[in-house]
Amino acid sequence: MNSVSVRSLLVRGMLAGLAAGVLALVVAYLLGEPHVDAAIGFEEAHAHSHDAGEVELVSRSLQSTLGLATGILLYGLAFGGIAGLAFCFALGRVGRFGPRATAALLSGAGLLAVYVVPFLKYPANPPSVGDPETIGKRTTLYFLLMVLSVLLAVAATILGRRLAPSLGNWNATVVAVLGFAAAVGVAYALLPVVDEVPEDFPASLLWQFRLSALAIQVTLWSGFGLLFGHLAERLLSPAPAGAPAARTAAV
Repeated sequence: MNSVSVRSLLVRGMLAGLAAGVLALVVAYLLGEPHVDAAIGFEEAHAHSHDAGEVELVSRSLQSTLGLATGILLYGLAFGGIAGLAFCFALGRVGRFGPRATAALLSGAGLLAVYVVPFLKYPANPPSVGDPETIGKRTTLYFLLMVLSVLLAVAATILGRRLAPSLGNWNATVVAVLGFAAAVGVAYALLPVVDEVPEDFPASLLWQFRLSALAIQVTLWSGFGLLFGHLAERLLSPAPAGAPAARTAAV
């Protein structure tokens, strides 16, 4: 793959990430924001003190509209560029898959390694859940697990590729997946548990917020995989230029 193709795929990845960000924004606004408002209402109702002179720097309405859109769209743009570069590396190295299939596999594996694995250990929490003094520790643990999950996914892919000639593609894939799951299980057991949910916090609200957070990520990753796969296919496997002319001449 030459530098022109890499640059073109990077641009298409950013465009696909931006478009997927728009889809994720709709899901976040319709599903996520109502649960955030409910959690903020719970926090305000259970506050022990309130500073009457406190000035709200950013209004809640601005946070839930322009702030939400800016954050998700910028994230989608950056995410799409990084995923586009990862696609350039993965194409032809993870099996004999075309651009669409490679983009779909990359999106699915990325969703699993980057989000689902850390999410199952350290799920997303709404406002009013979590001690402000431990936010640094919780953030460090989350990103540590995310990096570890990505490295384990890469290692499992390499393992599967090396075992394929001797075990066959199916058996090698099963061994690699089981090895990845076992390594993740060990990481879950070794990393500390974080449970700072207030006793009186509504369980249904917590569950709905976490499901909406998961839905946003699924929308982002799946939307990117479909859109980028289409764009990459058109770039790397264009239709033969002489096909329309040949059909016209035959008629």
